Amino acid sequence: MKKRLLSGIQPSGDIHIGNYFGAIKQFVDLQNEYDSMIFIADLHAITTIQNKEELSKNILNVALDYLACGLDPQKVYLFKQSDINEVTELAWYFNCITPMPFLERATSYKDAHMKAKEVNVGLFDYPILMAADILIQDADIVPVGADQKQHIEYARDIALKFNKIYGETFKLPEPLILKNVAIVPGVDGRKMSKSYKNTIPLFGTNEEIKKAVMKIVTDSKSPEESKNPDTCNIFSLHKLFLKDTELGVLRNKYEKGGLSYKESKDMLYEEIVDFITPMREKREMYKKDLDKVYEILNEGARRAKILVEKKMKIIRSNIGVNF
Repeated sequence: MKKRLLSGIQPSGDIHIGNYFGAIKQFVDLQNEYDSMIFIADLHAITTIQNKEELSKNILNVALDYLACGLDPQKVYLFKQSDINEVTELAWYFNCITPMPFLERATSYKDAHMKAKEVNVGLFDYPILMAADILIQDADIVPVGADQKQHIEYARDIALKFNKIYGETFKLPEPLILKNVAIVPGVDGRKMSKSYKNTIPLFGTNEEIKKAVMKIVTDSKSPEESKNPDTCNIFSLHKLFLKDTELGVLRNKYEKGGLSYKESKDMLYEEIVDFITPMREKREMYKKDLDKVYEILNEGARRAKILVEKKMKIIRSNIGVNF
């Protein structure tokens, strides 16, 4: 049997090219190799989005994005997190065995606390709900970036404690950290992130994409001067779209001099548009048939529920709430 892979994306705004190359592309590439559970993390998004229309719109957009990028509903379980209500039940059981200092070490909580934000209970409890997502599906692996490994460590620690108290119940998931997936830089050079407002939208209009590309931060070297491609934010993004031979030609132009940053940005814009055009067309096809999209999500949830309900019977029995 194939090993089970689980991952999801929050519907917290428009998906950007960092989301695609850092996560979604891996889901698509691995869907033949693993029994893949891919969900829309709408419950997690409620920690920051408390607007009905915005959340509903974002959920649908993520579903469209997933399908446009190549996830095959015949090969993966594609569903909304909120359709698996057993996840929140399991999160409560985990809450009851997890000490507060354990959660206070979570990066998401510390970041929000350091920024003097009012931290709601949902954000504080975020690692618990994520552990429930992972463990209830008996996931073998969870693809994450190197900076997200802590989430899997939390799930493993909670599983170990639960198993110690109630007997062997959960398998210990492993992080799948893909070495060849670099952190995608945003237009300011930091990691591309909606929270930094430094993104290039994956399915934005041509105008929106061009506007974002033209904001990429560079040094002040003139077109005639030699430039170091290894420290250039634009060149880092070219790496996502160009073949090795094409990248070598561009590297020579950088080092030789005579190439302006404006020219490099124009080239990058064309590369992005060429790359996303087929996905755009596929997205529009699904957008014209939303009933099909709802059907895919409902069927994915139905199939996932069959697995989850079996697991939940074992969990409840081990805890003692089932006679």
